[in-house]
Amino acid sequence: MLARMVGPVRVEGMASGSARTRSSDKRRPSARSRPVAPAAASATEAPNPRQPCPCGSGRRYKHCHGSGRSVRVARPFEGLTGEADLVALRELVSAATTPLTLSDRAHSDRRVTLATILPELAPALVRQNGEILLGLQLVASSDDVSRDLGTALQAALEADPGQPINPGPIGGAGSAGPRLQDLLSDAPLDITVHADYGYWLGTDSDEPIDPALSASLQQSSESVIPSVRMPGTEAAYWCRPDDAKAHLRWVMTHPEEALLDALAVLGATGALDLGEGTKYAGAFRAHGLVAPVWDVPADASAQDWWQPAADFQDRLAATLEQAPRLDGSARRFRAEILSRQVTLR
Repeated sequence: MLARMVGPVRVEGMASGSARTRSSDKRRPSARSRPVAPAAASATEAPNPRQPCPCGSGRRYKHCHGSGRSVRVARPFEGLTGEADLVALRELVSAATTPLTLSDRAHSDRRVTLATILPELAPALVRQNGEILLGLQLVASSDDVSRDLGTALQAALEADPGQPINPGPIGGAGSAGPRLQDLLSDAPLDITVHADYGYWLGTDSDEPIDPALSASLQQSSESVIPSVRMPGTEAAYWCRPDDAKAHLRWVMTHPEEALLDALAVLGATGALDLGEGTKYAGAFRAHGLVAPVWDVPADASAQDWWQPAADFQDRLAATLEQAPRLDGSARRFRAEILSRQVTLR
């Protein structure tokens, strides 16, 4: 997660929860981290404990749903129009914001902005003017990321402007508040991708910026990977980590098995790439969705790939609609796709 690259920063006029840190860059799945449970099987149909769990997690049944422990909500943002973008902003994009609309009319005057990451890795901040910033990339997560975010948002709504926020335990200990879906009016997201973390400071403050804060903000912003969102409704993001490489990362909401089959068919027929100089690099799997990734020439602009991406979208839609059976070549390509798929936990 990109949140791990940002160091502690304090912002004037804001109050936050206590900062948390990781002891390792690798996220170690806790005993509570499990995918959504599959349909219950009868005693005679119980899976072999040593076989892969039917939920598709890739773990053995005895270490997943056969363990008797709580299970992870596999698609925490399911039901929200911006599900794919929420996954992208949480896992793939460095700096971005989008306004949120609350469903409770009692809070109709509150301005809420969802941000990829906040200072000190805070779950939420409340400015002196009452504006709420909600952080999407958290230090730790429970079995339900949506409930983590809803718990932080509820605590921010109850806090006085400029006062510290105490959302209670968020993450591994479990979150006790509402889910994000319970607090929001569902609507398409109006996402702004930023070149740095300047949005931490706000736009309506005339107070001078502390030099130490400015230096810390600049240092943190050096970790931001330049990104551009593809126009339209698709959660496709071009990014350039350095001068030598660039990628198109595309979070898709299609059912996973059908999507993998369609990608395999396109790959077997040479129709998976986006054009000359591009290559299908693999895919991320996060929060129940698959995000295919393409390598694209670094010397081309983001806008150069919007039309090739739209053409690919048409090819993919047509293949999904046909739902063709996989021949030997497509099955081999599907196996290759799976070998290049990384699950983000």
